Amino acid sequence: MSISVAETRTSLADANRMLANEGVLDAFGHVSCRNPLDNGRFFLSRSLAPELVSPEDILEFDLSSEPAEPTGQALYSERVIHGAIYRARPDVLAICHHHAGVILPFCLASLKLRVVTQLGACIGSSATPIWDQRDGFGATNHLVTTADQAQSLAACLGQHPMVLMKRHGATVVGASLQELVFRCIYSCRDAELQLKALQYGEVDAFTDEEIALASRFPEATLNRAWGYWQARLRKP
Repeated sequence: MSISVAETRTSLADANRMLANEGVLDAFGHVSCRNPLDNGRFFLSRSLAPELVSPEDILEFDLSSEPAEPTGQALYSERVIHGAIYRARPDVLAICHHHAGVILPFCLASLKLRVVTQLGACIGSSATPIWDQRDGFGATNHLVTTADQAQSLAACLGQHPMVLMKRHGATVVGASLQELVFRCIYSCRDAELQLKALQYGEVDAFTDEEIALASRFPEATLNRAWGYWQARLRKP
């Protein structure tokens, strides 16, 4: 059954608020999804704190990350991340860029992000790539604001489900909004548990074979989690 544009805008607004409510996003970061009726377009909010995003704030962009229609609204300066990844990855239908505090230690220190829980298998293999903006662009303000920077990030992501960004944060992709939100939340929880476990000794992580087996999350699992996080939005 096809999903309407109106339903997509509502789901994207919900995804923004869920990720804010669960501590992945704060005042910054952004979430997008492809237009279900046009793979050459994607939806992304105007520049706004994710917790405040409503369906009316969602704008449409082409794959050069320019608005499909002229707008006077303020836009995210790093929206080029989304267009570059959608161009490089036809399989990706949703993207989140965030700076979650539990992920940042893996972007700042010599720590390797590992899968340490079954739900954390959504991170993917033990070889999560790390993109360093300095390597290709020297000294910058560490925002990804040019097409060249965004293409470099997309190339580092490759076919992985997420990429860490040195001194910055992470960019995560999914085959649906439900999968994206699941991956964002449980990768952060897995990272948090790893950091806690390191206080007590060496971490016993999943092998790549175990990750491959554990990461086969059926749609029912993703929908169950989505419904839970959606319900938490409604709690006072």
